[in-house]
Amino acid sequence: MSDPRAPITHRRVLSIAVPIVLSNATVPILGAVDTGVVGQMGQAAPIGAVGIGAVILATIYWIFGFLRMGTTGLAAQARGAGDSAETGALLMRGVMLGGAAGLVFILAQAAIFWGAFGLAPASAEVESLARQYLSIRIWGAPATIALYAVTGWLIAVERTRGVFVLQLWMNGLNIVLDLWFVLGLGWGVEGVAIATLIAEWTGIALGLWLCREAFAGDQWRDWARVFDPVRLRRMMQVNADIMVRSVLLTGSFTTFLFVGADLGDVTLAANQVLLQFLEITAFALDGFAFSAEALVGGAVGAKSRQDLRRSAIIASQWGVAGSVLLALFFWLAGPSLIDLMATSPEVRAAGREYLWWAALAPVIGVASWMFDGIYIGATWTREMRNAMLVSVAVYVAALLALVPLLGNHGLWAALMVLNIMRGVTLGLRYPRLEAQVSA
Repeated sequence: MSDPRAPITHRRVLSIAVPIVLSNATVPILGAVDTGVVGQMGQAAPIGAVGIGAVILATIYWIFGFLRMGTTGLAAQARGAGDSAETGALLMRGVMLGGAAGLVFILAQAAIFWGAFGLAPASAEVESLARQYLSIRIWGAPATIALYAVTGWLIAVERTRGVFVLQLWMNGLNIVLDLWFVLGLGWGVEGVAIATLIAEWTGIALGLWLCREAFAGDQWRDWARVFDPVRLRRMMQVNADIMVRSVLLTGSFTTFLFVGADLGDVTLAANQVLLQFLEITAFALDGFAFSAEALVGGAVGAKSRQDLRRSAIIASQWGVAGSVLLALFFWLAGPSLIDLMATSPEVRAAGREYLWWAALAPVIGVASWMFDGIYIGATWTREMRNAMLVSVAVYVAALLALVPLLGNHGLWAALMVLNIMRGVTLGLRYPRLEAQVSA
């Protein structure tokens, strides 16, 4: 664990960011293997069952994504203030909250699955297989949700190599067990679910071991501190603000897809292909945003305005550099990537027509990504929420004005307006953040 009082340098930023980028790179590989192994069964239903089952659980678990961000900001501040007792207590609160939420999902699984299949109906065969998959995977809910807190804590204490090791272990084990259970033992969809379940529970065990510094003393079981009402309210307030902000952001992208669907199947398919470029951007820039979370949180905890500014500037410099490189990569390699993801000549042509929007997106969106990291570290989550409310209102107005005039170009322009507004509204609030931190 690095010294929280160490100078803020480019090397320190990269030591946090690079393992996160490498960790994120392992995520799509697992999804491809899951699909590939069930595809070897020679039937369509198992592929659909695993796909819809994974989406249902990902949606449920996503609700608790705030636990990762909230834990990072609060733990980084406690660490910066030299409050090791609170740092350990925060981990316990997060793990216990995640475990409790997972138990609720296990108990309520019948109602959850009924509602999910009501919203996303499938054929009788696919639904039957998906229910088998979900009835196994749901038992990993406590581990999976608790891992959000573990990951957030590791980022806060700048142990992102631990995050990389954790993801490498879980995804690597999952892949090996997929191959064994499905191709070797012939367990089919249930084999994919069991492989993931084992990976999740071994993952939380490894994660807690990686956080062993938090359990070195008795602070982690100081129940009066862990359940302190004031600290619990603060944690819940931060997490609630982040959740509202995340719901608004996800709703904006969902609206983008729904509006695109009204423009025709070819346009919808082309947009879906190009949105994968934005997902790559998020994976790549996450590392620098996470660096800002950890370092800004430490600076706020230490009440160092100088370190706050330096953390924000250096992390953002790397974020901007990364966004420019991504933009160039998408512009140059975009046509080949589109051809790789789509075989339809019409979709390929449409993808090329709108490619320049996807290439521009990293540069336009980098400010919003970096300010998100800065504000999460500072736990200025109410400001994040309010800025998102304003940005989404302007986005909706842009959709109503631009799509009827420009079609899909107007749709992409509105998405760029959303990201510009996120950066502007957060940027305008930043001077107040510095002013509140003592020199």
